[in-house]
Amino acid sequence: MSILGQIFNAFVRLLCGDQPQQQPATEQQPPYKPPSPRPQQGRPPEKPHAPSPPRPHGHVNQNQINQQNEHYVSLRDRAREEGAQMAKCFEESKAAYSSGDGARAKELSNEGHRHEAEMHRLNAQASEWIFIENNKDSQPGEVDLHGLFVKEAISYTDRAIQDARGRGESEIRLIVGKGLHSPNGMAKLEPAIKDLMQKHGLVAELDPQNSGVLIVDLDGQSKGRGPVLGPEEIMGKLKSDREGCVIM
Repeated sequence: MSILGQIFNAFVRLLCGDQPQQQPATEQQPPYKPPSPRPQQGRPPEKPHAPSPPRPHGHVNQNQINQQNEHYVSLRDRAREEGAQMAKCFEESKAAYSSGDGARAKELSNEGHRHEAEMHRLNAQASEWIFIENNKDSQPGEVDLHGLFVKEAISYTDRAIQDARGRGESEIRLIVGKGLHSPNGMAKLEPAIKDLMQKHGLVAELDPQNSGVLIVDLDGQSKGRGPVLGPEEIMGKLKSDREGCVIM
C-alpha cells in the first residue's frame, strides 16, 4: 500500500433530532406535522464492530480487552436498542400523520426524541469510559482513539488539540490503528475531518515507524518526518475509497 493510502486509512478511522414541533394549541392552527428525521434517525446507530481476537502467541492488546469489557459492551448495546426504538417511533409517527392522526403522530414523535436522548447519553458514557481506559498507559502527547465512533473521535481529538496547545506543546500523536469500515460514514466523516484541520490549521504526517499513528503538527508546519496530506487531498482520496465508521 502506498504512503498516501496509509495516511488516508489512518484518517478515515477517525469517525464509523430535530426538536419536536409544538403541538397545535387551538383547532384553528394547522395539524401537527412530525419532524423529518435526520439521516441517523432513519436507522439505528452503528454498533462498534467486535475486535479481532488477541494474537495467540505474545502480547495481549489491552484495547481489545477494554472493548470486550462487559460494562462498555452493555452501554453500546443499550444505546443501539434506544436507537432502534427511536427509529421505530419516528416511522410510526410519520405513518400516523399520513393517516390523519396528528395527536398520535405528536405522541410518537415525542417518544422518539426521548429514546434519542437516552441513546446519546449511553453512547457518551461508553465513549468516556473507553477513552479513559485506553489512555491510561498513553505517553505524554499521545491520544488513543480506539473504540470510538467517528463523531466521538473527532470530538476527543478537538479537545486534545486545544489542551496540547494550552500546554505549549508542538505536536500530538493520534493512535488510530487499523480501523474498520461500514456504510454511510462518508457524509459525516468528510466535513468533520476537513473542518477540524481547517479550524486548527493542522498539518498531519504519517509516523514513518508506525502507520497506525498520525503525528499532528500543532504549529501548522511539517517537520519532514513523513508524507503530508492536506484537507483537500484527504477529501479527494476519501471519495475514491471506502467509508469509515469506527476506530477499533
